[in-house]
Amino acid sequence: MSTIKDKFNLEGKVAIITGSSKGIGKAIAKAFAECGATVIISSRKQEACEKVVTEFKALGLKAITIACHVGDVDSRKNLVEKTIAECGGIDILVNNAATNPVYGPIEDAPIDAFDKIMNINVKAPWDLANRCLDSMKSRGGGSVINISSIEGEHPGYGLGLYSSSKAALSMLTKNQAKEWGKHGIRANAICPGLIQTKFSSALWTDDKVMHHINKKLPLGRMGQSEEIASVALLLASEAGSYITGSLQVADGGYLISG
Repeated sequence: MSTIKDKFNLEGKVAIITGSSKGIGKAIAKAFAECGATVIISSRKQEACEKVVTEFKALGLKAITIACHVGDVDSRKNLVEKTIAECGGIDILVNNAATNPVYGPIEDAPIDAFDKIMNINVKAPWDLANRCLDSMKSRGGGSVINISSIEGEHPGYGLGLYSSSKAALSMLTKNQAKEWGKHGIRANAICPGLIQTKFSSALWTDDKVMHHINKKLPLGRMGQSEEIASVALLLASEAGSYITGSLQVADGGYLISG
């Protein structure tokens, strides 16, 4: 009889994690690898990916490098096709890579910024999941995990386009879950709050901003990448086998803070 610990086992699974050379993506990749998965470390820079793979292999973890600029369709195609060629198939896709090149009023954002945000934050996850679909179906199921944001659930000043893209990603997740459940494929989104990564450094390096945030948050602190990785592990594994179409909020209580 299997135990609850067994349900978190990812042995034999193949997982693509975009934007996994640092931050949340790297933490998710490490958590999956520690639980037995072969992880595909992917980001724009080959050198950064190889550095992570070297680090993981030194720990006895299974990882390979396939660089990918998720904003480029040919690069996305190569990521999926090369993973299948080298690993035999795909069980888990984590769409973590994202961008936010602008901060300020939505009316001031240039058209090209809108296009870049929507291309990377919405189109790329949609396309990558579609490209993984046949492999997941042939393997009897799979798990798509989209890294959304609480900014997609609660509008905040200065992040209008980013928030809109994440709201779209959350709805895309629900539609994937509804349409692909018949294939044994689950789709869920994680909505992190403020996590201490390079992506959010403009916020957490500002003492005044952090004082305000910590005072407002019920847990009184920002989150760490490993705390998002734990949620992703649940969604990727048999432990989360009845969870699909969900938005898993991990925000220290931000959305209930008023």
